[in-house]
This record gives sequence, structure tokens and C-alpha cells, in this order.
Amino acid sequence: MTAPTDARLATAAALDAFAAWAIRSTADRELSLTTASTIATLDRDGPQRLSDLAVREGVTQPSMTALVTRLERDGLAARGDDPTDRRAVIVTLTEAGRDVLRARRTRRATRLAGLLDRLTPEDRAAVEAASGALSRLTHTDPSRGES
Repeated sequence: MTAPTDARLATAAALDAFAAWAIRSTADRELSLTTASTIATLDRDGPQRLSDLAVREGVTQPSMTALVTRLERDGLAARGDDPTDRRAVIVTLTEAGRDVLRARRTRRATRLAGLLDRLTPEDRAAVEAASGALSRLTHTDPSRGES
């Protein structure tokens, strides 16, 4: 990997600032960020062991247990036995959980589209031109620097 140039560092800083701003400005107060992230992980990657989910989301196992209890109570996730290890719990997203996630994503996209409408046509075209590359970045494993 080559050393980043000043221009690449400036672009990375702008992307970082935008990501933080986008999260704050389009936040959905119905779900905490950890809850939304957990639901999105289950949707994207399928059923997970509760302990693995805690590690992936960067929370303690007791915190994830409490979160999954709330998700289960609200009908957004279900617990099941791990067929390979009777001591482990598998967490699965329910259809209601997928519906909540879809609605959340639609609301966020609508809010962001409204913000894009505030840009000049030139700036909007530049953002639209970059959308493919930005989409590809979201499918990259940041820990390995590759897809």
C-alpha cells in the first residue's frame, strides 16, 4: 500500500466528516445506533451466535443479551438453539425486523435525497458521479483494505 497523498487524506477526512454528519442529521430516534447496526448485521449476514454478534457490534455479551431481549420482545428478532453447540444461542432477524430496517433505510434515503436537492446542479452531479465508487467502498472489508 502506498502512502496516502495530501489530496487522498483530504478526501478521506471529508468522507469521514460526511459520514458522521449524515448519521447525525438523518438519525432515526426510534432505534439506537447499536440496535440499528445489530439489525442491519443480521439482515446482511444472516443468523448469528449471540456471542459473535456482541463481538461484531463492539459490545459486551451482557449488553447484547439485553439488546436481543428487547428485539425479541418487540418481535424484531428471535432466539434459537445452535444445532452445533447446545450452550450457544442463535439470533435471527424476523420479517418484522426486516420491515423496520427497510422503513428506516427508506426514511434516511428520503432525507438525504432532500439534502441533495439543496446542492447546486454541479455539486449534485459530482455526488452522483461518485456514487458508484462510494457504493463499492461500502462492500470493502476495512480491516483488510480489500473486498
